[in-house]
Amino acid sequence: MSLSVPLHEMIRAIRSARTQCEERGVIQRECAAIRAQFRQADNGGRSHNLAKLLYVHMLGYPAHFGQMECVRMIGSPRYSEKRVGYLGAMMLLDEKQDASLLITNSIKNDLSHSNQYVQSLALCTLACMGSAEMCRDLASEIDRLLRASNSFIKKKAALCAVHIVRKVQDLGELFAPAARSLLTEKNHGVLHGAVVLITELCERNPETLKQFRQTVPDLVQIMKGLVISSYSPDHDVAGVSDPFLQVRILRLLRILGRNDEAASDAMNDLLAQVATNTDSTKTVGNAVLYETVLTVLDINSESGLRVLAVNILGRFLLNNDRNIRYIAMTSLQKIVGTDHNAVQRHRGTIVDCLKDQDASVKRRALELSLALVSASNIRSMMKELLLFLSSCPPELRSQAASGIFNAAERYAPSQRWHIDTILHVLTTAGGDVRDETVPNLIQLITNTSELHCYTVHKLYRALLTDISQQSLVQVACWCIGEYGELLLRGECQEAEPVQVSEDDILDALETVLQSHMSSPATRAYALTATMKLSTRITDNVDRIRSIVSIYGSCIDVELQQRAVEYNALFKKYDHMRAAVLERMPVMEKNSPGHTNKESAGEAVKEIQPVNIKQALPQQPANQAYDLLDLLGGSEESLQPSLAPSSTALGLPIHMPSTAGGDLLDLLGLEATPPAPAPTVTVYEKNGVTVTLSCEKQSDSGLTVTLTASNCTDSDISSFTLQAAVPKSVQLHMKAPSGDFLPSQGTAKVTQMVVLSNPNKVNLKMRLRVSYSKQGSAFQDTVQIDSFPGFSAAGH
Repeated sequence: MSLSVPLHEMIRAIRSARTQCEERGVIQRECAAIRAQFRQADNGGRSHNLAKLLYVHMLGYPAHFGQMECVRMIGSPRYSEKRVGYLGAMMLLDEKQDASLLITNSIKNDLSHSNQYVQSLALCTLACMGSAEMCRDLASEIDRLLRASNSFIKKKAALCAVHIVRKVQDLGELFAPAARSLLTEKNHGVLHGAVVLITELCERNPETLKQFRQTVPDLVQIMKGLVISSYSPDHDVAGVSDPFLQVRILRLLRILGRNDEAASDAMNDLLAQVATNTDSTKTVGNAVLYETVLTVLDINSESGLRVLAVNILGRFLLNNDRNIRYIAMTSLQKIVGTDHNAVQRHRGTIVDCLKDQDASVKRRALELSLALVSASNIRSMMKELLLFLSSCPPELRSQAASGIFNAAERYAPSQRWHIDTILHVLTTAGGDVRDETVPNLIQLITNTSELHCYTVHKLYRALLTDISQQSLVQVACWCIGEYGELLLRGECQEAEPVQVSEDDILDALETVLQSHMSSPATRAYALTATMKLSTRITDNVDRIRSIVSIYGSCIDVELQQRAVEYNALFKKYDHMRAAVLERMPVMEKNSPGHTNKESAGEAVKEIQPVNIKQALPQQPANQAYDLLDLLGGSEESLQPSLAPSSTALGLPIHMPSTAGGDLLDLLGLEATPPAPAPTVTVYEKNGVTVTLSCEKQSDSGLTVTLTASNCTDSDISSFTLQAAVPKSVQLHMKAPSGDFLPSQGTAKVTQMVVLSNPNKVNLKMRLRVSYSKQGSAFQDTVQIDSFPGFSAAGH
């Protein structure tokens, strides 16, 4: 290829290359020719060669060897070469390279040039790649150009000043007087640059913000002129006069009116005028209206104006453009707490958006619908939400189920309605509900004694229909075990009469035990329910004994332990079986997934074992090594708190050390628990509080109970506790009661830690607290050097 190939010929040769290798060959040959010409002292095609090099740079190939040529061409007196030189500087140079400092003097000279187009080149380059040092050196020149008479120069100087303020915030005070004087200009380009500059100044300096609040009347007049102005071909866009300038002014008004009553009052009439006069059938009109709505909702506006803003968002929900519907629901979600009644007027439209095909719109509609649920509309809204749950995509099912549970618990008109709603969710999406749903529903059923007959009949029919929903099956087995005799009566005022025999009930439970769809936890529920029926029915006790004995050799250790203990009840303690298997008392809700009832001097006895072991997820190696170093050395023993989840069937978790102890505990023969130990707070940050209490088990054994609560307005998920102790101390962390902390401290998470200190060394523990809140992950470590009620040396 010759050295004088024009730019368009090089482009044609590159595009005609059949392979990437051939393209690289063309570019390498051309770059070699450009280098050779750069080295020539008298080169008449400098701008031509640099233009070709910039095209090579745009294709992603190295072009750094052209940086010095850019510096030389910027200093050229010819406008054609200066233009290409500045363009090359903006593309090939940045503030991190030393070569950029070489053009500072050239830019300063060109800012004083008599040709406005040369001044424009210098302003654009400084605004594009000016470093902090360049901005400090040239700030006075920019301030001078802001006061020039040429509108073409002033609008570019204003945007250049914006870049300088972003780079060096202290220089903002230099431009404040000139920026305010630009608001008197008639040129829309100058006004746009002035508004952007004032916005930048106000966002970065509170004192400047107070000064510019005096310009609110001027901005209102400019905005009114745009709204009521006649057709102008230079500024009209789809029937809206300069929507870009209108949007910028509205954003600035939002900043000036925030938390200021006087400024807000000055712009209320204008905002009402813009909201009523702007055409909402075009995209540009919707853009102006959306900025108007954001401004109204952010300032101290009148109540009527806020209702008007909400109504505009309601009209957006009817728009065919999904993007407009999405931003409307996003905005309504932010104000539903403060303007609940105004948003309620558009409840029907919001619910209709649940049927939208777009997943993002559907998710926003679900969040907004759940926020709109109240005591007055709970029945109608829940009907729509349950209908949505039956057809919603899998990724939204868990969120929908959780939201329905929370709304039902908060606004349920009756206990029966509450139970029916939860059972409907379990029937529809039982595999997507949280772990605490089962114990929470059991606690609700236990406390509504008048609905026991109705509930057990309904759950029995649901169990016969579908055993794939594990949460539903677990609740059904628990209720059948507790209230199975109510099924045999065949009469229930609250449900359709159905004739059920003892064999029918046992057949249903055997089906659950033998089904491949049943999880180990579900089989444990079913086995315990079968055992409880031995005291509620009379003719099939031998069949129950046979079922229980089969699982005495089950491969699942937990299920095997249950069966062995239940067989011991039949053989050795049959006289106590009726008392041990009596109904559960009324339970009080303590924390998610964990309910129990304790009265003074009395421990609740229930034989359903509660420790259903699951596979422990393997931890990443680096995380384990980090925890090993919690106490300052890798030799320290470590037990993470990611213990296997336990299925709480109404009792606090308790694991005696021997089989004999298991049976004694099963029969309720353990000693009365001591008085509660003192509690101290070991962690308190970001609204999360962790307290610690201790109970001495033996001369060298200590049980530590950690209790976590959340007093913020946001839910906390993925809550885990991990602990490390000295090497000579043995540590065992039992399963936590859950990993979810609801807002406002409505429920707590408990974690029991068993410590064995046979060598009586000074006891200390490091605790790692991890959780997620509003999409952000938090992790902290605290050290515990003393335990309430016990001396360090004593353990």
